[in-house]
Amino acid sequence: MSEEAAGEVVAGVPVAGVPAAGVPGVGAPGVGGSSRRDPRGERYKWVALTNTTLGVLLATIDSSIMLIAMPDIFRGVHLDPLAPGNSFYLLWMILGFLIVSSVLVVSLGRLGDLFGRVKMYNLGFVVYTAASLVLTLDPLDGRSGAMWLIVGRIAQGVGAAFLIANSAAILTDAFPTNQRGLALGINNIAGISGSFIGLILGGILGPIDWRLVFLVSVPFGIAGTVWAYTKLEDRGIRARAPIDWLGNLTFAAGLIVLMIGITYGIEPAGGHDMGWSSPKVLAELASGVALLTAFVVIETRVRNPMFRLRLFAIRAFSFGTLSTFLSAIGRGGLMFMLIIWLQGIWLPEHGFSFTATPLWAGIYMLPLTAGFLLAGPASGILSDRFGSRPFATGGMIGAAVTFLLLLTLPVDFSYWEFGLLLLLNGLSMGAFAAPNRAGVMNSLPADQRGAGGGMNATFQSSAQVLSIGIFFTLMILGLSTALSSDLTRGLTAHGVPAAVASRVGHLPPVSVLFAAFLGYNPIKSLVGARALGSLGAADRATLTGHSFFPSLIAGPFHSGLVEAFGFAAAACLVAAIASWSRGQRYVDEGILTPTRPPGGVPAGGPDPARAAGGASEAAGPNGQVPAGGVASGAARSARFSPPG
Repeated sequence: MSEEAAGEVVAGVPVAGVPAAGVPGVGAPGVGGSSRRDPRGERYKWVALTNTTLGVLLATIDSSIMLIAMPDIFRGVHLDPLAPGNSFYLLWMILGFLIVSSVLVVSLGRLGDLFGRVKMYNLGFVVYTAASLVLTLDPLDGRSGAMWLIVGRIAQGVGAAFLIANSAAILTDAFPTNQRGLALGINNIAGISGSFIGLILGGILGPIDWRLVFLVSVPFGIAGTVWAYTKLEDRGIRARAPIDWLGNLTFAAGLIVLMIGITYGIEPAGGHDMGWSSPKVLAELASGVALLTAFVVIETRVRNPMFRLRLFAIRAFSFGTLSTFLSAIGRGGLMFMLIIWLQGIWLPEHGFSFTATPLWAGIYMLPLTAGFLLAGPASGILSDRFGSRPFATGGMIGAAVTFLLLLTLPVDFSYWEFGLLLLLNGLSMGAFAAPNRAGVMNSLPADQRGAGGGMNATFQSSAQVLSIGIFFTLMILGLSTALSSDLTRGLTAHGVPAAVASRVGHLPPVSVLFAAFLGYNPIKSLVGARALGSLGAADRATLTGHSFFPSLIAGPFHSGLVEAFGFAAAACLVAAIASWSRGQRYVDEGILTPTRPPGGVPAGGPDPARAAGGASEAAGPNGQVPAGGVASGAARSARFSPPG
């Protein structure tokens, strides 16, 4: 049964779809996002979908393309990332892009609300493409060359943030409500899949020439820029207002400092395996929390806040965003754990050289990407018809089950079982992502879609950084119980001098994880050429062979894996509860006004009865709202359907 047939009512708009007087913009194509046919033609919405999907795909591919290509990039700039003092470059090449794109999406989404979403989106393509070209042309070597790449990656992250912050709002403006699930589903799944496609591209291009890892984005970026500037139209509502500089600064500074603290928390400090107890990390975490608390206070007091916190009174938005955050925590660290599992243990034990493991790790993870691509569009289409709640909730339950099933696999698993569980996890995550994104965006007033979509994207991106910190911490805790003694004993048994074996055995576990993650032969990297050269040929071949290191860390690694995947399963189950708590379907078609209209809602806040998911509306005969006004008296409208 269609939404209209089910008795769904848009406040101020009769079911027949004729705009009521007195509610400007409601039901207007491209403004409120009504389900009426767009009189300017159906073609534009597909142009918007294909261009924004290209933009988001490029941005998310670059979030992960360096992970597999990292060894080739470091060799290209002639820098050993495992040498003392070089871990800074390793961490910031990985996380700099993620941190910047996480921090800026809310601010840039709000700028889209103020000055035009397409204008901000197009600017993002320019910045992203220029930064990709700058990265390709890195003329320096050593630490200077690595710093050039870090700065370029940060600039690339700024461009990606422009694209991600405004793409969902552009699609919500372009598509009618009964097709937003499909559109946002395709866009969102392309973004999530991009992070896995990036692994394979990095593994293919890095060995050919490390500069291709960045150059590959340039022609697509140029094409996307020209296409966006010539074809995209700004169909959204602009809410002109002063920029909330204080809110922007406290939010950005707080999130950056907090993420830096999380990043350095997994590094050894003060003689400990991790730095969570170091004064520097504690100060960074405390400062980040203090600045974000100040941001919340500021946003409740300024007239034109960067983000209207009262949007969290909208039940569908608040619980949908919470679900986004928890699902990203469960998914974010998964990629790193699977890479280490495959590169550090499984692939070497099955005859792959350590230098070949990065590419093959990406290939063996393809079932996960396939699951996303299959489930995303299908669940988006179904959620347009039946609502977001059952699909998003079921997806999170399915993801939790697959994490628990992964725990039952031995470290040396049979690939068909592993691949099947990856496929099921991808299907589950895909079934969640598209309906959840559509439910969140549908709940936002038209003039707040940029900031609201940006806030949702910020929760997703920042959760990935937090997830990396959590997963690595749990993994290090599991490794630290037995790795040191096992490594020392195994090295001395094969003739390594006791002093060298003791030094390697007492290295922080994160050093071993980074070596495996980079696809280096860990023993060769950690023991050193001089010590290995003093050994007999048989012992040297055993230590640097395919099986010594994997068999050594398999037991401690599995202990850490149990902790990490158990946490991911718990996060997904809580996300399922949050998703179900979003209540009945809620679609906002109107504007969140900055001032209080006569008899209306307070400035910046939705009608609590509707926002909380209540079904009552003051309607006329046959469920229609009288022409000339909105049932609640506010200059905005909302659409409801039965629960689900």
